[in-house]
Amino acid sequence: MDDFILRAIWAGLGVAIVAGPLGVFVVWRRMAYFGDTVSHSALLGVALALLIGMDITVGVIGVCIGLTGLLLLLQRQRHLGGDTLLGILTHGALAAGMIALSFLETVRVDLMGYLFGDILAVSFLDLVWIYGSGAVTLAVLAGLWRPLLSATVHEELARVEGRPVATVQAVYMVLLALYIAV
Repeated sequence: MDDFILRAIWAGLGVAIVAGPLGVFVVWRRMAYFGDTVSHSALLGVALALLIGMDITVGVIGVCIGLTGLLLLLQRQRHLGGDTLLGILTHGALAAGMIALSFLETVRVDLMGYLFGDILAVSFLDLVWIYGSGAVTLAVLAGLWRPLLSATVHEELARVEGRPVATVQAVYMVLLALYIAV
């Protein structure tokens, strides 16, 4: 079997191992559109990284964490619903990314490659990122499991039990954004 196919298989397995435990909370918390929002904001991270001249991975991770922080701040306002905020942030970040890319006159970017990727183009360094970030994600999620489960099932009861619900939710959202970015 060719090397690139083995790397693709290992990459898929690495992502699947982490996506299972992370994904149950996405479904239980009705946050399915959050992944869409973070992944679309990655285009803004790519554009800013190319404009500044830094590593694309760092740019994507920075924008994804920033977007998650902005979402957490906006959710506290309670003027708009969560889905509405996600829709605004998704399209705002995607539009900002397209505008930023239009300023790159000398660099031509394969938008489809950045938006959808290519699992057959996974390198050994990508595998290190996938498995390294996956191990950290699973370790943090294991430590966060009970409070996160409690806050997910019944938020008010979790507060009464003395669980730091806002902190747990923020850590989970940042963790999810980081793993989506990688």
